Amino acid sequence: MAASGMAASGPAAPGAAAAAPAWAASPAVPAVRLVAGFAGFGAGSVNLAIASSFFAAAAGPAQPLGLAAGAAAALWGTALLAGAIVFLAKEPAAGGRRVRYALGGAAAVHVAAIAFAAPRTSGLNLTQLSALLLTLMIIASLGWLGRTEARREGGPRAGSGTAGSVRPGRLLAAAFAGAVLVAGIATPGLAASTAGQYAVPHGEHGNLAPAGHHQR
Repeated sequence: MAASGMAASGPAAPGAAAAAPAWAASPAVPAVRLVAGFAGFGAGSVNLAIASSFFAAAAGPAQPLGLAAGAAAALWGTALLAGAIVFLAKEPAAGGRRVRYALGGAAAVHVAAIAFAAPRTSGLNLTQLSALLLTLMIIASLGWLGRTEARREGGPRAGSGTAGSVRPGRLLAAAFAGAVLVAGIATPGLAASTAGQYAVPHGEHGNLAPAGHHQR
């Protein structure tokens, strides 16, 4: 009986040990990290565009509320850009609870800005929506990475080298798809901001009028 029990339980151990290396070699982890980093760049840029719109609207009469909103958006956009650079360069953890709370708070602010938009700021609804979608993309990516990291730490040690087993072609395809997705969300938001409305169309950057202004 004991021998048969050992024989029945023996073959299961190699399979369980092999499952961990298979997870560690998954190409999804570096791909999702790239998507999260790209979304951070996009969200940071869109928040800076929101800040410029608030500053432009508050350029006339004294509007401390608009200036405060612009300053908050500028600081948050800068933090997102810096965080994305560190996240992609240093490969830190998926993000602590404070990071997720900050991102969740930012998403709530974007929702409130859309739902309770004043007539003066209703033109930023598309920009706020772009920032919201990119923020939710970051939250979803970090959440998936956090759960995956927790499963790896709770299971058998599989060693390091998650990104080493990824085929370069697949990683490049994932990077391209993530960049296209982020650009498709961020571009309309940037175009709807004040900075986008005054942007010079492509092909006219070097066409200057005698007075020094761009020709239309």
